[in-house]
Amino acid sequence: MFKLKSFKGGIHPNDSKRFTAEKSIVVMPLPSKVIIPVRQHIGAPCEPIVAKGDLVKTGQVIASSENYVSSLVHASLSGKVIDIGEYPHPVYGKCLSIVIENDGLDEWVETANVDCDWVSLTLDESLTKIRNAGVVGMGGATFPTHVKLAPPADKKIDTFILNAAECEPYLTADHRMMVEQPERIVVGVQITVKLIGAKTAYIGIEDNKPDAIVAMKKACEGTDIKVAILPAKYPQGSEKMLIKVITGKEVPSGKLPMDVGVVVQNVGTVIAVGDAVNKNVPLIERVTTISGGAIKEPKNVLIRIGTTFKDVIDFCGGFKEEPIKVIMGGPMMGFAQSDLDVAVIKGVSGILALTESEVHTGKSKACIRCGKCVEACPHGLTPAMFAILGEKGLFMEAKDDFHILDCAECGSCVYVCPAKRDIVQHIRTSKYKIAMSNAAKK
Repeated sequence: MFKLKSFKGGIHPNDSKRFTAEKSIVVMPLPSKVIIPVRQHIGAPCEPIVAKGDLVKTGQVIASSENYVSSLVHASLSGKVIDIGEYPHPVYGKCLSIVIENDGLDEWVETANVDCDWVSLTLDESLTKIRNAGVVGMGGATFPTHVKLAPPADKKIDTFILNAAECEPYLTADHRMMVEQPERIVVGVQITVKLIGAKTAYIGIEDNKPDAIVAMKKACEGTDIKVAILPAKYPQGSEKMLIKVITGKEVPSGKLPMDVGVVVQNVGTVIAVGDAVNKNVPLIERVTTISGGAIKEPKNVLIRIGTTFKDVIDFCGGFKEEPIKVIMGGPMMGFAQSDLDVAVIKGVSGILALTESEVHTGKSKACIRCGKCVEACPHGLTPAMFAILGEKGLFMEAKDDFHILDCAECGSCVYVCPAKRDIVQHIRTSKYKIAMSNAAKK
């Protein structure tokens, strides 16, 4: 176990983790129905393979795709398919979804919950299990894990990093999993290391989680996994920041971590990998932090995929006051919600209901050229120019001249901006326009 220096830039927002950091994970009772979107991952969306009126079991595949960069979708409880149609989605507005009415039995498919020894499996067998389980990155990116853990032959991976920083304010789901389930995490790390052929494995934990550090250090005894203590700073959990701080390697502009021989996964993901390989358990539930000043009883909750935000918030006592904003994820990189009937998907790390005093608001003004956003940017970019060029519709200039695609959308620039500029909003819009332009050219 060793302590490292921090990265340049970044910020130190109030972490607001006191609401849930010491609260054990609780299991939410199954809802009366679930709404399961067929799009819960980066890549090709799935198509339903069930029909209205069908009876399904927990863990049964209900939507699939022939595309490699995609991820299977499973029933998160047993019951009857009562609708297939467009429903609210926490990221895409609306999405084709499969609605299942709970039969109260939670009857699993026969192929799930079968013990297996991961050590004896071939790499292809383990990757197939991960693909069949629909595992994706659960830190929010939702990239299909079976793809990430099978890098091209010319990308030699020497290092694996478990992203246990959880630097977003309020969120404590990964923290609690490290405290309560460290052995499951270690097994998931060992499986991942075997798959990618890494010689070195690190667990990067911020120093504001001393109980998690102790638990993971103990669980790693007798293994080659190293616990790296990171000075708490946002956005420590950004892949490029973790890689730079822990290994000293810098991911070049336009490149991926695998280009410098590194693969990074988050805590929830490696647990899902272990469950898939060792138990044939598909990804149908996740631990999520429910917090914020407007929540009556903040909790860390194990939730079945497809449960609505409203049902989850009700399980936490409802609102003690009307929130000014409800966010999926953390307050820095999350997505504001306009409808509480949206479903929990694989990438929902948090549901935050924030009061006026907790929201960084104000009327946006013209840029005053103070340079604070440049100082805060951990990637050494010029965020002020992204907003200026975005306002003028000069999206390709933002890409070619100012490297907007290197931006991780961490929101540090917005946090420090005295003019309250909507910088991240302009960045996301610009990236979308650039992607559409590139698609049109192809």
